[in-house]
Amino acid sequence: MISADALRPFLNTTLEKTDFAGLGKKYTGKVRDVYMPNKRERILITTDRQSAFDILWCTIPLKGQVLTHISAWWFGQIEDVMPTHVLSVPDPNVMVVKNLDMLKVEIVVRGYLTGSTGTSAWVNYNKGIRNFCGNLLPEGMVKNQKFKEVIITPTTKAEEDELIDPAGIMERGLATKQQWAEIEKKAFALFKRGQEIAAKRGLILVDTKYEMGYDADGVLTIADEVHTPDSSRYWKADTYEERHARGEEPESLDKEFFRLWLREQGFDYGKPKPAITDDIRLMLAQKYIDLAERVTGEPFTLPTDPDVPARIEKNLAEYIIHA
Repeated sequence: MISADALRPFLNTTLEKTDFAGLGKKYTGKVRDVYMPNKRERILITTDRQSAFDILWCTIPLKGQVLTHISAWWFGQIEDVMPTHVLSVPDPNVMVVKNLDMLKVEIVVRGYLTGSTGTSAWVNYNKGIRNFCGNLLPEGMVKNQKFKEVIITPTTKAEEDELIDPAGIMERGLATKQQWAEIEKKAFALFKRGQEIAAKRGLILVDTKYEMGYDADGVLTIADEVHTPDSSRYWKADTYEERHARGEEPESLDKEFFRLWLREQGFDYGKPKPAITDDIRLMLAQKYIDLAERVTGEPFTLPTDPDVPARIEKNLAEYIIHA
């Protein structure tokens, strides 16, 4: 595992934002800067921004590179399950992808009763909700318990994510019955593949979020990112049962650690935000890298060029020329 001391020099070289002239219209997401050089392609540049509870908090050393690496690896593992939007990976922080007609819902797949956000399974279950997005949950479950069967809990894409069930999706015209049947089938298949691969690496893929859209030929395609620690929750398999039996939180390798840390510091909406120390930033960087190495089975190599924007611009030269 890469040490915190080895990562410390990268605290001051994080990629917080980009501004590349000639790449077309820019859209800024929570973590990615998206450029539209033409009608067929999008350029996704993953920054080092760290979000939680829909708030941007800080930057994490090398996070963008790690997320791109993990997602590109996973896209390769699931391309036989459904088509992906990936066209090329010209830079450690960049993917060039197909421009899709995106679904206006996020497909959240869950294997365990857990979470700490307003749309999470545990928070809603703890409030007494038993019909969760069309899934009837039994009484007597406890936090972090495994569901008997994997469930899907969609959310709408809005200023504030809203839980919705399949009936609501069809009522609002967000997908037809036929489309939703295919979306569900593909989502379950993707999650099954993800859990199988994670298990071989000593990990539990707990839950995840998928984004899908239709390409120019009307083919349902997986987009955004796949099974990264920003879109998914991972636990260490060898300690889950013992810790769960003691009522302890599982050992996580995702940003749930950061959410829980924020709660421990007294974070709540409307209250002053806790300061994010360099030690926390380094610990998160280590978790991201540790997960990348565990999942891919490949060692993570620290970059030697500290000027990330210059490297990205060089690697995207052909797109700037043709934009």
